[in-house]
Amino acid sequence: MNIDKRLVRKDSLEKLFDILKQNSKTIYAPSSKNGKISFNVAESFSGIVTEYVQTSQSSKDIAFPRTEKILDYSKNKEGMSVKGTDLKNLPEVILWGVRPCDASGIGELSAIFNWDYKDEIYNDRLSRVTVFGFSCNKSDEYCFCTSVGGNPGNTAGSDILFTRLGENGDYLAEILTEKGSLVVSMSPDLFGKAENIDKEKFLAEVPVRFNHEEIRVKLDKFFESKEWIEQSLRCLGCGACAYVCPTCACFDVQDEAHGKSGSRVRCWDSCGLSHFTLHTSGHNPREVQSQRWRQRIMHKFSYMPERLSVYGCTGCGRCSRACPVDMNILEHLISIQEVTL
Repeated sequence: MNIDKRLVRKDSLEKLFDILKQNSKTIYAPSSKNGKISFNVAESFSGIVTEYVQTSQSSKDIAFPRTEKILDYSKNKEGMSVKGTDLKNLPEVILWGVRPCDASGIGELSAIFNWDYKDEIYNDRLSRVTVFGFSCNKSDEYCFCTSVGGNPGNTAGSDILFTRLGENGDYLAEILTEKGSLVVSMSPDLFGKAENIDKEKFLAEVPVRFNHEEIRVKLDKFFESKEWIEQSLRCLGCGACAYVCPTCACFDVQDEAHGKSGSRVRCWDSCGLSHFTLHTSGHNPREVQSQRWRQRIMHKFSYMPERLSVYGCTGCGRCSRACPVDMNILEHLISIQEVTL
């Protein structure tokens, strides 16, 4: 659909929040706790944090939870009984305050979960999520969305993208999908006409630091490079980078048994963990951390573009902010581009 641009007054956002709550929408929005800003259920508009560069955690667990039950099973004399997850009672969710790098990550996740098999649970959850993206008016040294094809006002993945027009100004609302139009229909008086507004001058400036296409080409010949060892020397293999990433989708499946019954559960995993590829025999094809770090970069910048036509990185910079030993993916990508093979 064509982009419908509207003007939303600053004081209308709280009215919109209240209308959505009255329509039984569960709203997840950034809130602050113990110095960390993350997405939580918002009970009031006053609890929503707006002055932040990026949340500490991504919003991916709304459609791809950290742990989720896939099925229940029980054994009896007649055999095995299996009951799948009931998807009918999933809530209608508004994901409020998502930065464009997070919103665009939804496309990468969807490509993964619909590659050779359409994941019903993921797709059903996502179908009930309406994404309110908020453009970035500031950035920090970890941001590099423009280096991976994004920008601080990127509309990809959002149903409505709000851009603040100045420090204390109103908002330009870009209505991007049918879900977004449905929200407007609930409160049409809050969405006024937008005259010719150039949102670009209200966006953060994020310089391009590397060429992702050049890195993709270089990685084809980079597999045996000693650079992987140099880059991974500090890596603890803790998995923090994967857990905060909006596009990492590795998971494990475990059975939680209780006598003759139990549940099968899907939970987040990471290719950076030492047990991720450990075989029952004891053999591990990625036995050292440099091989696991190589897999992370190759997957995001070589394998995913080749197989899914998307990059596995949105340039949010969370992995570098969260790393306990200050491994900086931006610095590593720049070094890969600069290496002479």
